[in-house]
Amino acid sequence: MWDFETDPEYQKVLDWADEFVREEIEPLDLAFPHQQFVPLEGKRRQAIDPLKEEVRRRGLWATHLGADLGGQGYGQLKLALLNEILGRSQWAPIIFGCQAPDTGNAEIIAHYGTEEQKQRYLRPLLDGELFSCYSMTEPHAGADPTMFTTRAVRDGDDWVINGWKFFSSNASTASFLIVMVVTNPDVSAYQGMSMFLVPTDTPGVRIERNIGLYGEHSDQGSHALIHYDNVRVPAEALLGGEGQAFVIAQTRLGGGRIHHAMRTIGLSRKALDMMCERALSRETQGSRLSDKQFVQGYIADSYAQLLQFRLMVLYTAWEIDKYNDYKRVRKDIAAVKVVMPTVLHDIAWRAMQVHGALGVTNEVPFLGMVTGAAVMGLADGPTEVHKATVAKQVLRDYRPAEGTWPSEWIPAKREAALTKYADFLEHEVGNL
Repeated sequence: MWDFETDPEYQKVLDWADEFVREEIEPLDLAFPHQQFVPLEGKRRQAIDPLKEEVRRRGLWATHLGADLGGQGYGQLKLALLNEILGRSQWAPIIFGCQAPDTGNAEIIAHYGTEEQKQRYLRPLLDGELFSCYSMTEPHAGADPTMFTTRAVRDGDDWVINGWKFFSSNASTASFLIVMVVTNPDVSAYQGMSMFLVPTDTPGVRIERNIGLYGEHSDQGSHALIHYDNVRVPAEALLGGEGQAFVIAQTRLGGGRIHHAMRTIGLSRKALDMMCERALSRETQGSRLSDKQFVQGYIADSYAQLLQFRLMVLYTAWEIDKYNDYKRVRKDIAAVKVVMPTVLHDIAWRAMQVHGALGVTNEVPFLGMVTGAAVMGLADGPTEVHKATVAKQVLRDYRPAEGTWPSEWIPAKREAALTKYADFLEHEVGNL
């Protein structure tokens, strides 16, 4: 049975969230820009805490988590529908307790953390009272774990970490880091890497600089280059078992990738909405932009592209709920990751063109969306790597042809067809 309708009761929830984000949260993007990952204090806390409380009262706080962790356990499909709305605003995920990278970090601590680790890190993370950082990629290696050199060496009851990590987002405002390091260089990286929970104030954790995206001011950077210089942590800082980092990472990144895609739907929809409004509002050369075939083509292409991507994301979210196994859905998650940056880039670029000179200014959000699309093509693994993953997974369902010619080679199939229906063909010939 196929059904493309949202449950009426949940639709009411989505309708409330849509209005709440538009009226109460989107203005925060302008009132407190680039501050969503700065710990709350003073007037910002006074403005934002009541909004969080209203979300909690409505039962929409951290809905990606089960009830035992303070969420509703809605599952990925319902979360996708909600995230479409939250994706319009930088502040909305914070207000709803489902911001990246904290959602993925909370998920792996919930799955692999000890009770002590959950109490120390997970509970305040879920309460929205602190932020976290996932410190994985390295300057020379990018996201390729087989090339990581950051090491943790056992020293008595402690581990000592040394190395460099690059593009560790939100490290400057995070209370703790989840660091992926080599603990056994003598085996495969997939068996020799471990993760550690490291408070950011641990001696030896040195943020060399916070790197910004193109167009941001130098003081707005939030992607850290970190030097781990003889960072000593207790054995209890190990997350999961020794050598389990790659397994943990796949759990985290699978969920994170689909959540990024969910929010991208909302952001792309915002660009399409702005494009359509502009097309109906602006006149040039004797008619509205909406009457120009080029603009009509932009709108039609954007609508079709967004609709296809949305259905793809919802289907993948449904698969995750059905199988409860990110590995089983790996192919479709990777495919979503491949498509995502292109969808946002294309729609934002068209909307920018329709807005003319205004479109490239900082008075509209399009160039920020284009930059964001470029970031998403690299974050959580480059697009090219995911394309290779998709291809390998697809090819598993196929076999090589037997013999010289393809299995759909027409001469052989024609001969087989003539043999199959020989009696009928002879009858037809005899009647001619």
